[in-house]
Amino acid sequence: MSTKSSSSSRTWQVGTLTYNFGGLVVLCCWLLWGDFAWSVRDRAVGPVMQLLLKNYGASDLVAGLLFGSLPGALGLIIGPVVGYKSDRLRTRWGRRIPFLFVTIPFIVLSVVGMAFCPQLGGFLHHFLGRHSPGANPSILIMLGIFWTLFGISTITAGSVFGALLNDVVPAEVLGRFFGLFRAVSLIAGMIFFFWLMGVAETHFTLIFLGVGVIYGVGFTLMCFKVKEGEYPPPPGVPGEAKNPLLAIKSYFKDGFGHSYYLWYFGATILAGIGVSTCFNLYSVFYAKSLSMDMTTYGKCITLTFFISLCLSYPLGILVDRFHPLRVSIFVLALYTGAMAYGFIFVHDAHVFAIALVVHGVVSGTFFTTSAALGLRLLPRSKFAEISSAGGVLGSLVGIATAPILGTFLDYMHHDYRYTFLAGFVFTAASAIAFLILQSKFMALGGPANYVAPE
Repeated sequence: MSTKSSSSSRTWQVGTLTYNFGGLVVLCCWLLWGDFAWSVRDRAVGPVMQLLLKNYGASDLVAGLLFGSLPGALGLIIGPVVGYKSDRLRTRWGRRIPFLFVTIPFIVLSVVGMAFCPQLGGFLHHFLGRHSPGANPSILIMLGIFWTLFGISTITAGSVFGALLNDVVPAEVLGRFFGLFRAVSLIAGMIFFFWLMGVAETHFTLIFLGVGVIYGVGFTLMCFKVKEGEYPPPPGVPGEAKNPLLAIKSYFKDGFGHSYYLWYFGATILAGIGVSTCFNLYSVFYAKSLSMDMTTYGKCITLTFFISLCLSYPLGILVDRFHPLRVSIFVLALYTGAMAYGFIFVHDAHVFAIALVVHGVVSGTFFTTSAALGLRLLPRSKFAEISSAGGVLGSLVGIATAPILGTFLDYMHHDYRYTFLAGFVFTAASAIAFLILQSKFMALGGPANYVAPE
């Protein structure tokens, strides 16, 4: 809610926190600083990891397991626990910051470990001697170990980072706020893909070490500077301390007991797979199969980020004005068309470059417009818990989808054009689910009078 303290001074309120314009700007700056560190980590680690897997002989199935199934399996275990516990945690530092802060050293350690996986893999190969699976498989084992640690830590942090924003950012400015977040993320991506992607195969050690320093310093500062408000007593389940099954029962009732949220989960899960997983999981492999060098690939990605950067804040304004649900449905329709274009017309590196840019811009537009969707649809009091319930379903789907797609691509002799077809199918299904969700949203009051069911 918002009030006017005078004709020239406005205040914004969320929970027990109240901001004037200056306070809102300070909050924005510190959260954006933390998001920059977060984005540098996300933009750099995944693509470099893809290159290392390809260089050391990983199959499409192995890539699918590491990038799709493993995060899904970890999210299935971690997301519900962290979401449930953080909603109920009460400390002097808040209920989200402690979870974010404790993950920082583990994320830094995992990134630094990836930087030295070739050396550690070589040591493992010599240590095992005749029992070694080979030099390259030993390196892949070490990459898998540190990637797992990285996944555990980032999924834990990711389970509460969005919830922190929900707790400290006023609802009236969420769209513009996420527009700025998107802009920061894109700037981080432009820096990496324009200047570093072309040398990632030869200078990955320095890149990983740099990411570790930036994330460690940036996210730590954000955790110290952003202050949470006071929360009402946590929702309790009588007897749950003695009988954990009661807490599990409460979790499933809150997360899966309302069909409205099931439609929300289904729509967003299908969109996430269609817009992000299907193509992005193998985009580097696809480029290499068409003999596109990584410098050109990086510049194409940089172009998509630049276009998306120009669109990010205007899209945030549109979201605040028309609601993220409406805008996201329109963008999904555009992306479905982009996937159809890619499957039909991409046969060489030149057309692939066009499809890569179109995919990047439209998918980025969807991420910008849908970023505030959960925060506008889910109840604030149980936000992390219900979000994690969606994460459980998403993890189950991701565990199955990634290896199936990877196995299929191995069977099709690495014809990555089928990633466009998969994206089309999932996105079209998501658009239908979103239209059903829209009808239910309107029945609950629509943009003007919506109250999240509990």
